[in-house]
Amino acid sequence: MFDHKKATELVLTSLVADTYSLGPHWIYDAKELDALDIDWQQLNDAKAKWHEGKHAGDFTHYGDQTLWLYEFLQDKNHFDVGEYIAFWQIKMATYKGYIDGAMKGTLENIQAGITPTGSSSTDTSIVGRIAPLLLVSDSRQGFLENVVLFVSSTHNADEIIAPATFFADLLVEVLSGKDVVQAISQLKPQYNTNIQRYVEQGIRSSSDDTIDAIREFGPACGIEGGFPSIIHLLTKYDKLEDMLIANAKAGGDTSGRAMIAAIIFMAPSTRTINDIPSAWLRLNTTLL
Repeated sequence: MFDHKKATELVLTSLVADTYSLGPHWIYDAKELDALDIDWQQLNDAKAKWHEGKHAGDFTHYGDQTLWLYEFLQDKNHFDVGEYIAFWQIKMATYKGYIDGAMKGTLENIQAGITPTGSSSTDTSIVGRIAPLLLVSDSRQGFLENVVLFVSSTHNADEIIAPATFFADLLVEVLSGKDVVQAISQLKPQYNTNIQRYVEQGIRSSSDDTIDAIREFGPACGIEGGFPSIIHLLTKYDKLEDMLIANAKAGGDTSGRAMIAAIIFMAPSTRTINDIPSAWLRLNTTLL
């Protein structure tokens, strides 16, 4: 159902969004953000201690795990969550990057024989890693089912699974030709009251300053702040570069917001890799 070339471009888009967001990722203090030694037009070394040793073109642990999923699916025509989590566990055994709460909790559940294996994390970041699943999904319903299986393998909480399904639904709508803002409004009534509230908050903020809006919603990792922030980004901007720069300057979980906003933003057929600044395509990977 999904065009392979476009799907691959969206995987690349998610990785670009992650590596661009690396510089200010997990820096929250406004004064510290303002004083960062960062060129906002370029990729930058990580400035936060959690990503010490990560350089311009590297990924946060979100991008690293997106690459793992992409790599896992290369010789597959469907998504087997059991095989994937075994592959993920092998990768984790030698991983040198930051290991967050979701990763730790998932490893503990695997050791305890708990299924689904996912932690109770409600971090936004997992949603931004779904693009590779387009490559092995033959229908809208198949994609949504794969998203739920994938999300619950590391983030098994209703509070994140429902939002992940919404954004997956939105991605499919935009890929099929729907306008982003129109699709958001049409999908909203089909989801629970929390999601409806997040959508309304994001839309209402579309004329607000992005830094102010994201800090008002909450710039941390949780979906309760991330969801309306993503809606804000999608309803405010018509240029990818402007959207990702403004998002990065807001600090906090910059990548968690950026990855999902970017793949939805780039889903229309009229948007291509040429819309990504060439300076941002210098990724430290040869996988794509």
